[in-house]
Amino acid sequence: MRRLGRFMIRGLLAFAILFGILSTVFGAPLNCERLAELNLSHTSITLAQKVAEGAFVSPGEKPSARNAELFKKLPAFCRVVAHSRPSADSDIEIEVWMPVSKWNGKFQGEGNGGFAGSIGYDQLAGAVANGYATAGTDTGHKADGLDASWALGHPEKITDFGYRGVHEMSLQAKAIMQAFYGNEPHKSYFVACSDGGREGLMEAQRFPADYDGILAGAPANYWTHLLSAGADLGRLTNNSAGAIPDSKIPAIGSAVLAACDNLDGVRDGILTDPRKCHFDPATIRCKGPDAASCLTEQQTGLLKRLYAGGRTSTGEEIFPGFLPGGEQGEGGWKNWILGGTPGHSTGGSFVTGYFRNMVFDDSQWTPQMHSVDEDLRAAEAKTAHAVDSTDPDLSAFANRGGKLIVYHGWNDPAISALNSINYYDSVKDRMGAQTVGRFARLYLVPGMQHCIGGPGPSLFGQFSVLPQRDAASSIYLALEHWVESGAPPGEIRAAKMAEDGKNVAMTRPICPYPQLPKYKGSGDTNAAQSFACTAN
Repeated sequence: MRRLGRFMIRGLLAFAILFGILSTVFGAPLNCERLAELNLSHTSITLAQKVAEGAFVSPGEKPSARNAELFKKLPAFCRVVAHSRPSADSDIEIEVWMPVSKWNGKFQGEGNGGFAGSIGYDQLAGAVANGYATAGTDTGHKADGLDASWALGHPEKITDFGYRGVHEMSLQAKAIMQAFYGNEPHKSYFVACSDGGREGLMEAQRFPADYDGILAGAPANYWTHLLSAGADLGRLTNNSAGAIPDSKIPAIGSAVLAACDNLDGVRDGILTDPRKCHFDPATIRCKGPDAASCLTEQQTGLLKRLYAGGRTSTGEEIFPGFLPGGEQGEGGWKNWILGGTPGHSTGGSFVTGYFRNMVFDDSQWTPQMHSVDEDLRAAEAKTAHAVDSTDPDLSAFANRGGKLIVYHGWNDPAISALNSINYYDSVKDRMGAQTVGRFARLYLVPGMQHCIGGPGPSLFGQFSVLPQRDAASSIYLALEHWVESGAPPGEIRAAKMAEDGKNVAMTRPICPYPQLPKYKGSGDTNAAQSFACTAN
């Protein structure tokens, strides 16, 4: 019996050793610090560290009060910093955050805004707080989101920014999750707006296996045409003789609402469908001396062009124009389009940075040097492959069960909502409306400006840092529900907060395009239940 016992002990020890070997080979979980030992393709891990509950300190700039409070509430998580170098001129920084306990089994990839250049710690924190493993990337460079100087003379970095950075983030994050948890996430989602919306569409088009669900807001997916049109309009807005000063924005906004606010049956400062607003800038042309309440003849012409969009020398549309209704407000035309003084708008900064550093490799280029047709051709030839995500063929993404939701504010002063309609329609033309209806939705948000804000309700769960209550009020949870249960999303309740930031001032449904919210004719116009999604 003793001999038998010794044989049993030796056998158990041998089994334990063999199990350890097999576990290492087949992906047993590693503790956080040991992730630094991972051997990943063209990727090195520079930090693998367990962060205690509420102990995360944001590197770099001091976080806002809201973010600091968010960080204090974080559960314990494993933080991994990696650097992917798929080319000799690449250095794509990636951060992966993984809850130590109570992981929901899902991965949430976070996108970027502007020219990228940093990692959104608030987005990562929001995802981890909700139980997700998550990742973000700087897409291969360190810079402010308005700064494109990093691209000058660096075509590989433009490629990393255009599509390779987010794909690398997605691949390496999953490999790190596999090592930490012992298995990959069972579902993966991508969430972002603006340039991040472009990134999301790029993922669906080029790398359909990366994500099961993609939420793409206000996508800058036609990058070459968006900024070429911006250069065309910039020549006009930079002309001091015909520029529209900020002081005239209230007069323009008031005139638009006077002409169009009642078209949807409710006077509330929100245009449900701005396409139906045919406001004529000539109606506020100065009949006497120039004043803040009217436009000069040159300013009238400029306003018409802003609504019409950028054009080639033969009048062909380069990119759709801005829609009426969102001129006023903090996120309106003042900063994005007019810029306070000629040549200082946010949109103008993107135009200048793009053409200087990505198209012409000329740090002295200015919009005054812009030649519409020639520069559009140069932009397409030099950068379209890297930065445009306009391919309407999403069959590979759809065939593997992927789901896509695009949303856009009707009053976006940065990227016309008409561009998202054009792309959505191109997908339907390519794949058929019935097929597209099984995997894609477009939501147009009345009164919303760029990604968030504006006169209408613009909070509907589109960001990780927003409260995610249920699929009826969160477009993100509606996407998850669609992926995981097969139930397609319908109307989603959007909210607008009161000035105190605590109470809800208004709710309104947003609808799957081409449906639009319509007032039922009675009931509180600040309550979503007084509206119904109806065919346009």
